[in-house]
Amino acid sequence: MVITLIGYRGSGKTTVARSLAARLGWSWADADAVIEESSGCTIKEIFETEGEGGFRERERRALAELLRRDRLVLAAGGGAILNRQTRCEMKSAGPVVWLRASVAELAARIDSDPATAARRPNLASGGIDEISRLLAEREPLYRECASLCIDTDGLAVAEVVEHVTLAVSSPSKKRAGFE
Repeated sequence: MVITLIGYRGSGKTTVARSLAARLGWSWADADAVIEESSGCTIKEIFETEGEGGFRERERRALAELLRRDRLVLAAGGGAILNRQTRCEMKSAGPVVWLRASVAELAARIDSDPATAARRPNLASGGIDEISRLLAEREPLYRECASLCIDTDGLAVAEVVEHVTLAVSSPSKKRAGFE
Protein backbone atom coordinates (compact mmCIF):
# COMPACT_ATOMS: atom_id res chain seq x y z
CA MET A 1 0.00 0.00 0.00
CA VAL A 2 1.07 3.58 -0.74
CA ILE A 3 -0.32 6.58 1.13
CA THR A 4 -0.12 9.48 -1.30
CA LEU A 5 -0.16 13.06 -0.07
CA ILE A 6 -1.49 15.62 -2.54
CA GLY A 7 -2.03 19.35 -2.33
CA TYR A 8 -0.72 22.66 -3.53
CA ARG A 9 2.92 23.70 -3.15
CA GLY A 10 3.50 24.63 0.49
CA SER A 11 0.71 22.46 1.85
CA GLY A 12 3.16 20.37 3.89
CA LYS A 13 3.33 17.18 1.83
CA THR A 14 7.06 16.52 2.27
CA THR A 15 7.14 17.40 5.97
CA VAL A 16 4.06 15.28 6.71
CA ALA A 17 5.32 12.39 4.56
CA ARG A 18 8.57 12.21 6.54
CA SER A 19 6.77 12.26 9.91
CA LEU A 20 3.98 9.91 8.88
CA ALA A 21 6.46 7.37 7.50
CA ALA A 22 8.43 7.48 10.76
CA ARG A 23 5.22 6.94 12.73
CA LEU A 24 4.19 3.97 10.57
CA GLY A 25 7.67 2.50 10.23
CA TRP A 26 7.43 2.85 6.43
CA SER A 27 9.69 4.46 3.86
CA TRP A 28 8.82 7.77 2.25
CA ALA A 29 9.61 9.64 -0.94
CA ASP A 30 9.17 13.13 -2.30
CA ALA A 31 8.34 12.80 -6.01
CA ASP A 32 9.95 16.14 -6.87
CA ALA A 33 13.19 15.13 -5.13
CA VAL A 34 13.18 11.80 -7.00
CA ILE A 35 12.79 13.68 -10.31
CA GLU A 36 15.57 16.11 -9.41
CA GLU A 37 17.89 13.30 -8.38
CA SER A 38 17.28 11.26 -11.53
CA SER A 39 17.65 14.27 -13.85
CA GLY A 40 20.54 15.94 -12.06
CA CYS A 41 18.82 19.33 -12.09
CA THR A 42 16.13 21.25 -10.23
CA ILE A 43 12.45 21.34 -11.14
CA LYS A 44 12.96 24.99 -12.09
CA GLU A 45 15.76 24.02 -14.52
CA ILE A 46 13.61 21.28 -16.05
CA PHE A 47 10.81 23.82 -16.63
CA GLU A 48 13.32 26.24 -18.19
CA THR A 49 14.83 23.68 -20.57
CA GLU A 50 11.94 21.30 -21.28
CA GLY A 51 8.87 23.33 -20.41
CA GLU A 52 5.99 22.16 -18.27
CA GLY A 53 5.23 19.32 -20.71
CA GLY A 54 8.72 17.86 -20.30
CA PHE A 55 8.49 18.10 -16.55
CA ARG A 56 5.01 16.53 -16.45
CA GLU A 57 6.28 13.58 -18.51
CA ARG A 58 9.16 13.05 -16.09
CA GLU A 59 6.72 13.36 -13.19
CA ARG A 60 4.36 10.83 -14.78
CA ARG A 61 7.12 8.22 -15.15
CA ALA A 62 8.47 8.77 -11.63
CA LEU A 63 5.04 8.50 -10.02
CA ALA A 64 4.14 5.36 -11.99
CA GLU A 65 7.24 3.70 -10.53
CA LEU A 66 6.77 5.03 -6.97
CA LEU A 67 3.11 4.00 -6.82
CA ARG A 68 4.09 0.36 -7.40
CA ARG A 69 5.97 0.21 -4.11
CA ASP A 70 4.60 -1.06 -0.81
CA ARG A 71 4.59 0.58 2.62
CA LEU A 72 5.50 3.96 1.15
CA VAL A 73 4.32 7.44 2.09
CA LEU A 74 4.55 9.52 -1.07
CA ALA A 75 4.62 13.30 -1.28
CA ALA A 76 3.36 13.94 -4.81
CA GLY A 77 4.05 17.21 -6.57
CA GLY A 78 1.34 19.86 -6.42
CA GLY A 79 0.38 19.34 -10.07
CA ALA A 80 0.66 15.54 -10.11
CA ILE A 81 -3.13 15.30 -10.11
CA LEU A 82 -3.29 16.94 -13.55
CA ASN A 83 -2.71 13.56 -15.22
CA ARG A 84 -5.82 11.35 -15.26
CA GLN A 85 -3.83 8.10 -15.35
CA THR A 86 -1.75 9.22 -12.37
CA ARG A 87 -4.92 10.04 -10.40
CA CYS A 88 -6.25 6.54 -11.10
CA GLU A 89 -2.95 4.92 -10.08
CA MET A 90 -2.82 6.96 -6.87
CA LYS A 91 -6.30 5.81 -5.88
CA SER A 92 -5.48 2.19 -6.74
CA ALA A 93 -2.26 2.24 -4.71
CA GLY A 94 -3.93 3.22 -1.42
CA PRO A 95 -5.35 6.19 0.46
CA VAL A 96 -4.85 9.61 -1.11
CA VAL A 97 -4.69 12.43 1.42
CA TRP A 98 -5.33 16.00 0.29
CA LEU A 99 -3.51 18.46 2.53
CA ARG A 100 -5.55 21.62 2.05
CA ALA A 101 -4.59 25.08 3.24
CA SER A 102 -5.92 28.59 2.68
CA VAL A 103 -4.39 30.81 0.02
CA ALA A 104 -2.99 33.11 2.71
CA GLU A 105 -1.41 30.19 4.57
CA LEU A 106 0.08 28.73 1.39
CA ALA A 107 1.53 32.12 0.41
CA ALA A 108 3.08 32.54 3.86
CA ARG A 109 4.60 29.05 3.79
CA ILE A 110 5.97 29.46 0.27
CA ASP A 111 7.43 32.89 1.09
CA SER A 112 9.15 31.51 4.20
CA ASP A 113 10.74 28.56 2.36
CA PRO A 114 14.11 29.64 0.97
CA ALA A 115 14.31 26.57 -1.29
CA THR A 116 11.12 27.42 -3.18
CA ALA A 117 12.53 30.23 -5.33
CA ALA A 118 15.69 28.30 -6.16
CA ARG A 119 14.08 24.93 -6.93
CA ARG A 120 10.52 25.67 -8.08
CA PRO A 121 9.26 27.56 -11.13
CA ASN A 122 6.79 30.40 -11.02
CA LEU A 123 3.92 28.95 -13.00
CA ALA A 124 2.14 32.26 -13.55
CA SER A 125 2.41 35.73 -12.09
CA GLY A 126 3.51 34.44 -8.70
CA GLY A 127 2.18 35.19 -5.26
CA ILE A 128 -1.42 35.11 -4.14
CA ASP A 129 -2.82 35.56 -7.66
CA GLU A 130 -0.97 32.47 -8.90
CA ILE A 131 -2.01 30.40 -5.89
CA SER A 132 -5.67 31.44 -6.19
CA ARG A 133 -5.81 30.73 -9.91
CA LEU A 134 -4.09 27.35 -9.76
CA LEU A 135 -6.08 26.25 -6.71
CA ALA A 136 -9.33 27.08 -8.53
CA GLU A 137 -8.18 24.97 -11.48
CA ARG A 138 -6.87 22.06 -9.43
CA GLU A 139 -9.38 21.84 -6.58
CA PRO A 140 -11.84 19.60 -8.50
CA LEU A 141 -8.99 17.21 -9.31
CA TYR A 142 -7.71 17.14 -5.73
CA ARG A 143 -11.27 16.46 -4.57
CA GLU A 144 -11.78 13.70 -7.16
CA CYS A 145 -8.58 11.95 -6.19
CA ALA A 146 -8.64 12.29 -2.41
CA SER A 147 -10.00 9.70 -0.03
CA LEU A 148 -9.24 12.05 2.88
CA CYS A 149 -9.01 15.82 3.11
CA ILE A 150 -7.30 17.60 5.99
CA ASP A 151 -7.44 21.36 6.44
CA THR A 152 -3.95 22.07 7.73
CA ASP A 153 -4.28 25.75 8.68
CA GLY A 154 -3.34 26.04 12.34
CA LEU A 155 -2.42 22.36 12.73
CA ALA A 156 0.99 21.14 13.81
CA VAL A 157 2.61 18.39 11.74
CA ALA A 158 1.98 15.90 14.56
CA GLU A 159 -1.74 16.71 14.45
CA VAL A 160 -1.90 16.13 10.70
CA VAL A 161 -0.04 12.84 11.11
CA GLU A 162 -2.49 11.81 13.82
CA HIS A 163 -5.48 12.58 11.57
CA VAL A 164 -4.01 10.53 8.72
CA THR A 165 -3.04 7.63 10.98
CA LEU A 166 -6.53 7.43 12.47
CA ALA A 167 -8.22 7.65 9.08
CA VAL A 168 -6.01 4.99 7.53
CA SER A 169 -6.64 2.64 10.44
CA SER A 170 -10.40 3.34 10.41
CA PRO A 171 -11.87 2.95 6.91
CA SER A 172 -15.16 4.66 7.86
CA LYS A 173 -13.28 7.95 8.42
CA LYS A 174 -11.46 8.05 5.07
CA ARG A 175 -13.80 10.57 3.48
CA ALA A 176 -13.55 12.90 6.48
CA GLY A 177 -13.47 16.51 5.52
CA PHE A 178 -15.92 16.09 2.65
CA GLU A 179 -19.14 15.97 4.69
